Amino acid sequence: MQNPLYLASGSPRRRELLNQIGVPFTAISAAIDESPLPDETPAAYVERLAREKAEAGLALLAATESQAPLVVLGADTAVVLDGQILGKPVNEADALAMLAALSGREHEVLTAVAVLDGRRCETCSVSSRVRFRPISVHEARAYWASGEPQDKAGSYAIQGLAAIFVESLQGSYSAVVGLPLNETAELLGHFGIPCWQGVAQQS
Repeated sequence: MQNPLYLASGSPRRRELLNQIGVPFTAISAAIDESPLPDETPAAYVERLAREKAEAGLALLAATESQAPLVVLGADTAVVLDGQILGKPVNEADALAMLAALSGREHEVLTAVAVLDGRRCETCSVSSRVRFRPISVHEARAYWASGEPQDKAGSYAIQGLAAIFVESLQGSYSAVVGLPLNETAELLGHFGIPCWQGVAQQS
């Protein structure tokens, strides 16, 4: 019998992505301090947060669950422009400033994944490059009014309305959404959790 998987994330996108590849899981909330450390690089930042989310989830389960073992997955995504992390917007002005900065330029999206079971922790990081076409002020304001950017890193969701801004993408689309499926499937396999569960196998 395989170990149960817990997703330490409140992101609906990550839930949808795990469902897409046929991996059953239970979502849990694992709040952590997401403030960057002094002189921390964006790559180190996303990997640390992914690991800390998984660790927080495991600690929460250890206090409430009696059965063992279990596996916890944590992930974090950051939009990076000119070496600076663009977080979630605090208000409309902040979102408009981010969209203006991203307009007509290429930026980096970093996503890290951490999987642990209390005995070992494995991580991976994926870097993707996204180029936006020029975005007018009118479009940026209309996009903000849609409500979509309000809880999104970099003030946009590539799988949503902001798809029309994307001129090109180099790397992993699913990683930009929030979970690199190729790499995540490989990590889960190391912990005995297969993909495509419940999919009928044809002989």
